[in-house]
This record gives sequence, C-alpha cells and structure tokens, in this order.
Amino acid sequence: MATSSNGGAVMATLSHCSSNARLMDFTSRNRSSKVFSLTSVKPSFCVRCVSSEPKQRAREPVTEEGVLSDLSSFPPDAASIASSIKYHAEFTPLFSSQNSEPSKAFFATAQSVRDALITNWNATYDFYEKMNVKQAYYLSMEFLQGRALLNAIGNLELTGEYADALEKLGYTLETVASQVLKKMNGARRCSWQWRFGQACFLFSGLFGNLNYPAWGYGLRYKYGLFKQHLTKDGQEEVAENWLEIGNPWEIVRNDVSYPVKFYGKVVMSSDGKSRWIGGEDIMAVAYDVPIPGYKTKTTINLRLWSTKVPSDQFDLSAFNAGEHTKACETQANAEKICYILYPGDESEEGKILRLKQQYTLCSASLQDIIARFERSGGNARWEEFPDKVAVQMNDTHPTLCIPELMRILMDLKGMSWEEAWRITQRTVAYTNHTVLPEALEKWSYELMQRLLPRHVEIIEMIDKQLIEDIISEYGTSNPEMLEKKLVSMRILENFDLPASVAGLFVKPEESPFDKTGEKVEATDAVTVADKDELEVEKKQKNEVANKEPVYIPPKMVRMANLCVVAGHTVNGVAEIHSEIVKNEVFNDFFQLWPEKFQNKTNGVTPRRWIHFCNPELSAVITKWIGSKDWILKTEKLAELQKFADNEDLQIEWRAAKESTRLRLLPFSKKNWVKRIHEYKRQLLNILGIVYRYKKMKEMTAVEREVKFVPRVCLFGGKAFSTYVQAKRIVKFITDVGATINHDPDIGDLLKVVFVPDYNVTVAELLIPASELSQHISTAGMEASGTSNMKFAMNGCILIGTLDGANVEIRQEVGEDNFFFFGAQAHEIAALRKERAAGKFVPDERFEEVKKFVRSGAFGPHNYDELMGSLEGNEGYGRADYFLVGKDFPSYIECQEKVDIAYRDQRRWTKMSILNAAGSYKFSSDRTIHEYAKDIWNIHPLEII
Repeated sequence: MATSSNGGAVMATLSHCSSNARLMDFTSRNRSSKVFSLTSVKPSFCVRCVSSEPKQRAREPVTEEGVLSDLSSFPPDAASIASSIKYHAEFTPLFSSQNSEPSKAFFATAQSVRDALITNWNATYDFYEKMNVKQAYYLSMEFLQGRALLNAIGNLELTGEYADALEKLGYTLETVASQVLKKMNGARRCSWQWRFGQACFLFSGLFGNLNYPAWGYGLRYKYGLFKQHLTKDGQEEVAENWLEIGNPWEIVRNDVSYPVKFYGKVVMSSDGKSRWIGGEDIMAVAYDVPIPGYKTKTTINLRLWSTKVPSDQFDLSAFNAGEHTKACETQANAEKICYILYPGDESEEGKILRLKQQYTLCSASLQDIIARFERSGGNARWEEFPDKVAVQMNDTHPTLCIPELMRILMDLKGMSWEEAWRITQRTVAYTNHTVLPEALEKWSYELMQRLLPRHVEIIEMIDKQLIEDIISEYGTSNPEMLEKKLVSMRILENFDLPASVAGLFVKPEESPFDKTGEKVEATDAVTVADKDELEVEKKQKNEVANKEPVYIPPKMVRMANLCVVAGHTVNGVAEIHSEIVKNEVFNDFFQLWPEKFQNKTNGVTPRRWIHFCNPELSAVITKWIGSKDWILKTEKLAELQKFADNEDLQIEWRAAKESTRLRLLPFSKKNWVKRIHEYKRQLLNILGIVYRYKKMKEMTAVEREVKFVPRVCLFGGKAFSTYVQAKRIVKFITDVGATINHDPDIGDLLKVVFVPDYNVTVAELLIPASELSQHISTAGMEASGTSNMKFAMNGCILIGTLDGANVEIRQEVGEDNFFFFGAQAHEIAALRKERAAGKFVPDERFEEVKKFVRSGAFGPHNYDELMGSLEGNEGYGRADYFLVGKDFPSYIECQEKVDIAYRDQRRWTKMSILNAAGSYKFSSDRTIHEYAKDIWNIHPLEII
C-alpha cells in the first residue's frame, strides 16, 4: 500500500532497487563472515509513514532475493564487531600493516560502522525513490560533524558492543574516538561554526532521527577555514588539512558527476531559446556520507561535491614541452574551487573563487535533484516538481540556485518564463541568519556578468518582474513613496529604472506663468558684470570637477533581496530575529508579502549535546525522569522541574557536573566559545575580567578571598584572517591571560585561558563541564545562537542580553535562572543617536578600565586603536558602535550577582537543573518538525 507524499499512512516492504539508485554496497554475498554486517538471512524491510493518520500495515510484505538484511538480523556482539574491525585493518587499510597506532584502529572501526550503515542507507533511498515521496534538499556551504564515530555508534545503540570489541583488540573506545581530535583533520573533524547553527541538522542525524526524507548538499573542502595558532603576536592562521589522510565515512561516486560552466557567452538559437556556450567547463563529482538517525533505520545522505576537469583537458603537449604549469592550469583552476572553506575575498581573484564555489554547489546539486526527479517519476510532469522537491537555501550562499533552476527549466527543458518562474517560486525557500548589513551578500554586477552571463540575464528579468509587481501593488499616485520602495527592494542596486518606469519620476518643468497667471518673459539682457560672474563660476566648477570626480556607486546584485523575491517562505531563526527581519531588514517586502515570513527558532539535538557528550548527566536525568524517553521526546525534560529542590537530585547533579570538569584541565567555571566578532562583544567580556583583576589587586589577600568566587574563564573562537579588529581582541585576551595567570597575588582566584582552534569536537568536551556561559551580544544583532542552547541543556547558567534565542531561553528557564543585563533591542537606535550627538557620558568604572589597559599592565603592546574604537562620537572604527561602554556598568553589576548566587550552592544547583529542564523547547526535533510542516510539506517515513 502506498500514498503520495501528501497522503496519510504508508507501510510497505522494501526490496532491492535498481543499481543506479543505490549507494555502494561493500557487503557482497561472497564475503567472509568476518564482516559482521553480512548475514545469510533473507531480508524484509518494512517502511511506514508516520503521520497523524491511523497507522496501517501491508497485508503481504514483499521481499526479494539477494537483498542484504537489516540491522535486526546482524549479530551485533563484541566478537563479530572485533572481527569486522580486524578485517578492515587488514583488507581496507590506509596504513601499513606494521602500523598499530590508534589512528589505524580509528579508521578500521569507522569503516566497520560504515558497513553497518550501508544497508539501511540504501534501503532508505530505495524506498524514497520507489514511493516517489517529496524530499527536502538542504543546501549549505558548511556542515558541522564533530566526532562522527561516537555519534554513529550511539545512534546505532552499539556503544557497549564497540567498547567491548575494541577492548578485545587492546584499545578503548574513547582512545580510538579521540583520534578525531588529535590527528583526524582528514576525517572532517568539524566545520567550525561560522554562522549557521542549522547546518548541523544533518550531521546530528536529525532528519534521520525524525524519519524525514531529505538530502544535504555541500562542498568537499580540502582545507578548513584555518587552524588557529596563538603566538606572542596573537592569532596566526595555517592550513587545516581535512583530507590529509582520508575520510573513512565518505564514498566517492565516480558515476555521479555533472558539468559546471563559467564565463562564455549567451547566444540565441534558431528555436528562439537562449544558449550559454563557450567558457570554462569543470566537473563536480559526488562524495556521499551516511548520516544515521537515533533508534531508527532511516539513514540519510550528505552529498559533497569535489571539482575536477576531464582528462582530455590536460595539455599533454605543453607538459612534454616542459611547460608543466601551463599543462596543469585547467586542473588547478578546477580543484581550487574546493580547496578552502570561506577563502579570503579581499582580492578580485578571491571574489571570483567564492562565487565559483557558490555556483558549483547550486548547479551540481540542482542537476542531481532534477535527475532524481526525472528518474523516479518516469515521464516527468514538471508542474509536479514542487510537490516532490523542497529546496532550502541556508543563508544567501545558495542563492544562485534560483537563476540556475530558471536556466535549466527554460533553456534545457523548454519551458516558458511564466512556467519556470511559477515552479521556482513554489520550490525554493530562504533562511536568513543575520541582520548585519555586511553579511547580506552583494555581488559585483560586472563580475557576475563575466562569470555567469546567462544568470545575470535571468536576474535582470526577475528584477524587471519585481518592478512590475511593486507598481501593480502600490500604483503611481505617490511617486515619492514608490521610488523609495523601488530603491529599497530592487535586486539590482544602483541601476537606472527601465525607461517605461523612469518617466513616472520625472519632475515637471517650472511653469512659464507666475502666480497671477501672467506669462513671465525671458530676457536676453546680460551685463558685462554678469558675464564675468558666470565665467568665474564656470571656472570654479571645472576646478572642483577636476579635483573631485563624481563618485559613481558600483552596480551590485543583492542576493538577499533575490532570495526574498523568489522564495515562497522567508524565515528567521529566533523570535526576536524574525521580528527584526520583518520590521527592519526586509520591512518593504513584509508589507508586500506578509504571508511569506515565518519564525523557526533554532534548536540543537539532545542526543549529541546531552546523551552522547555528557553521559554522567544523562544517567542522572534518566534516573529521575524514570526512562530514556526524554532522549527522543525532549519535552519530558520538563519533569525535572518538580525535583529541582530535591537534595538527593542536587547531590547527584553536582557530582555529574564535577565528573565532566575532571575531563578538562583546567576545568571551566565561566565560558566563552564563539567566533570572534565585535557584535558578540568578547571585548566586553575581557574588559569585565580586567576590571575584576584590578579590583583584586587593590585588595589584601583576605579581602579577595571574601569578595570573589574563584573563576576559570575560557575563551574559544576564531577571528577571520582579514578581520583586523577581531584579531586585536584575540591578542588582547591572550595578553590579559598571560598577565593574570602568572600573578602570584591572584593565584587560583582568577585564570584566563584561550582555547586555540576551537571546534565542535572541543565543544563536546567543554560544554558539559561549564557552569556559566556568556551570550552578551549587542541586543538585536545576534540572529539566534545555538551554543546558548547547548550550554543550557547541560545545566549551564547563562549571563546575557535579550538577544537572539536568549529571549526565549529566559522565558523557558525562568527569569530568576538567567542573568540578564544591558540595553534591549528597541533601545539601540536611540542610544546610537545619543552617542552621535555627543550626549553619552561613560561610567567612571569604564574609564578606569581603559586607563588601566593603556597603562601597560598587560605588556608593551599598544592597545590605543582597540581602546579608541570605544571612544569618540563618530567616524569609522570609532564611537563604540556595539555599545560596550553603555552596557559595561550593567554587565559588571550582573557579574557580582553571579558571585553571590554561586556561593549558595543549593540555589545554584537548582538554577542549573531548571536550565536543563527548561531547555526542551530548543530541541532541533521541534525545529525540524516545524520546517517540515510549515515550509517543506514533507512527512516522516519510518523503516521498521
């Protein structure tokens, strides 16, 4: 029995599919029984649709000879797993036979786990294609994986079996898994979080956990953003080689590749269709990574694209002539597209490379999606494409999928503009992740026209369509208002209006009649003095023109505007962020299309961020709730609230928190782990520490002990290589730490540690151990944040502004269990105006701290520029745009409240329990359900 993706319950048995739909199957029937994922039992996969409809079962399950069995028929005991690991160490090695290091054991273990995933992986997509269900396709420039081995084993519920198997082989599971931190840059240990919390949905197995049909698409980078080293001069960046020794999880799909074109020109063919010809051609090759769900056989796919050119483009003649660089030029140009995550774009070449990355992701992914649609649907009915495909653009980086889909539908599938535009608008949706103007991408029109000439033509047509829609909606009775709307909303910035529209805004010539109705006669009488005056004026104008040429703003393509125009849905990622998106960032669009805008507050998975990375606390939660149901039904965490005052729970809770701290040296009591950016205000944090240190130095040893609670303050985050101010902040933090940590007067009362090269793997160790976490961005500037959710889930108390998801976290955990300070979002604009008018009076304590920094207390480095950014009333890099000085008094007073609360351990522990209990809303299960229901219109399907 089966229904469409819009229908109700589905249950079906799953048989072997055609070879072109399958991934890779390493468990052949002739393989030795040492490979534990092979059994001789004839399989039968049951698949059901999980929906609000009553569950139904097929009367006669269908099976087929030769299909691999499901995991229920595996012998998942330690002995068979050990045999599988030994098999891979011998027959699929990436190390020599003499090597017996844990890194070799890691690869063999990961490959054995991958074997266990492949059957369900294939079964999942066999079923999706057979049932022709609607699927969500998530396009993102980055994904966050972290320690995939423990995550996969945990999701398969084989942690104990793998631990026993590795012990038989002379290893421990934790030692083997830790190789991802020590050596496994090549195993894609992380894509450290730059902005996109939602990009971890797939790597958390969320789509799989919830049984939603989905794919992830990204690029297969050779290098990460960079590896961060800290020296006496501050942050230094070196290449982070993710693929140096391979990735045990990925499978190359050499049979899945697509052409991607750059440059060239557009010509009109004899049939009247536009054709994009010539230029530079590369190939995008698929690498697949299986992502297992928790307690489900659903295993979804992350497809990453690598770039190359066909061998016939290698210039053999040039190479043999000794022109080796020239011979390899085309291959090098193709390969560098996937070299680095977020390459520097200060130069023209950097901009071209970034745009190539974005187009490669969009073009290859859409070609793959369309190929799957055409294959699964037989004779494709294109009007049904949006009923089978939902494309989610994760921020503006995948924006080019809009003109690319239009190009494919019109130029290759022969559709009219109207048909293609209707399908595109029903297919794509846009998630906005930032309100920062510099992060709302704009591309040079001239650059894009050179690189993607056909896409620029399509964007121009969309812009023209938008102008017509705006005029149709608002009419022409108020030209001034209409002109403002067009300037704000157009996709093409700094462009003249089309001639047909420009005439609406021509100002009428002055009437030749005066107020009385009498015609004013012009006079030709010009005196000699008048002529001299005119000559002088003309000369002055010429001189000015020669000295100061008129600035002509560059023509730009506004990618965010294109996303809003083409997407059927636009969502923010926290309630306050979504309101800012509607009322400020895209207000004109919201007025025109209010139905497009939604909120989808971010979430994180409790499987990874409590159950897997904090097993001690997980055990306590399970004991007091009475079952492990909370791992999948996070709302059950709220049951902890009724036990928050229970002394026995508090004792166990503190013991669990202490055991996680013992895994860290030094342990953390106060934590900062975010990318370094002025709006996140790491500067406010470290200045607060400087103030604390200064006050300590002014006291006797006895006074310090009485006044201050001991703190270890950890910072972690990367400053983008070209972000000078952020790198100054990193340097300042390390200098402050070097001074405080070696001050014998302070001892263990205060420590400052900057954790270099912070990433997801480090986060899994650090977050469970933290007791206070800071989320102190300028109100209204953080879209959401997800680290705040991870900390709260682990019973870490937050200090923060009412920004991003902090607002909702405070609502859920209770105002008394959140340390709030600072100006609120609705006050920020007025405070900046006050500053610009010279009316801001800084607090004496703030001035005291700046003076202390300038005194040389933290070494010889000159911090005038850093402190100067907090001073003045106007100017670039001045005037304290992020309101550090304004919020400083409130911040240090709030920190004093933290000290008072921490001294009362019963109160503090209760606050910790209530933070974990109130964090249930921030499960990404809830977020995914909302996306699936409100945006993608997809339904869960479970393989049983």
